[in-house]
Amino acid sequence: MKRKTFYIITAFIVLLVSFFAWKVFGPEVNAPEGKFFYIKTGAGFSEVGNDLVSQKIIPSVSWYHRLASAMKFKTVKAGKYEIKDKMSLYQLVRMLKNGRQIPVNFVITKLRTKEDFARRCGNLFEFDSLLAIHFFNSNDSLAPYGLDSNTVMAAVMPDTYTYFWNTTPKKIFLKLYDYWQQFWTEERKQKAAAKGLTPVQVSTLASIIDEESNFAPEKDTIASVYLNRIKKGMPLQADPTVKFALKDFSIKRIYEKHLAVESPYNTYRNAGLPPGPICTALPETIDAVLNAPETDYLYFVAKDDFSGRHEFTTGYKEHLTKAREYQKALNRQDSIRHAGK
Repeated sequence: MKRKTFYIITAFIVLLVSFFAWKVFGPEVNAPEGKFFYIKTGAGFSEVGNDLVSQKIIPSVSWYHRLASAMKFKTVKAGKYEIKDKMSLYQLVRMLKNGRQIPVNFVITKLRTKEDFARRCGNLFEFDSLLAIHFFNSNDSLAPYGLDSNTVMAAVMPDTYTYFWNTTPKKIFLKLYDYWQQFWTEERKQKAAAKGLTPVQVSTLASIIDEESNFAPEKDTIASVYLNRIKKGMPLQADPTVKFALKDFSIKRIYEKHLAVESPYNTYRNAGLPPGPICTALPETIDAVLNAPETDYLYFVAKDDFSGRHEFTTGYKEHLTKAREYQKALNRQDSIRHAGK
């Protein structure tokens, strides 16, 4: 009888231990929709447990609370966590306790405005776009870095940057700023100074060139045209700056009505460079400005074969001839497009 009782108790203990082991170490966790679990800054321990249940990651909070207590998990760490399907509750609690959140890759290609930048931040990080635009519009916040609300986008260089989801706008900016500072070596600074430009002005000019052309081999020559215009005190008359001033990047052709816009970014009405970049300038284009050749060119216009190349001229009459040829080609293209509709 005693032996039978012993076997029953032993079997019960084995079943209990197996049940406990299954609950703790078995595949009890389900991946949420989108496979990521977000813990907001300031969230409490109970709130996290309830969110895990509401998102159907765990069936209930009872075992989560028991295990968290046993593992002394009390302090919640905000972040973005990758939840793998069929992971164990132990793995989940250990991950949350250690704050092993997954990094966020912020890929910057071409961004035209601070608003574009803020929207990207709002989609990737915990804070909303309004907080980002507030920081980028705050001259007081930017003054210690020698930047202001017009020039701040010069420090936003195309690349891939890694952050955590709960990073603040200031920390995002600081990493961008550090990268920008590293890019501007003494050699680059000296080249800029030799052309009578600051790093911000070089980035501003490079941004105009990036909006003018995608044909890399000609960017240094385009830079020489603008530099020659600056030296002579001529307006740059860069069409992309007018689009920026109007905040309408869908415009295909610049007409007289567009040129009337009152804005410091309208380089038809204002001589010299605009107050800041009109897009995130490519590093290669910045180097194209720094290494721009000495030329006599004062004008350029796209070739009428739509190859992406340009015709460069020194005289206005010759430029007008080339410009008319390009306009005729555009008209022909428009006619064909409309005829096909």
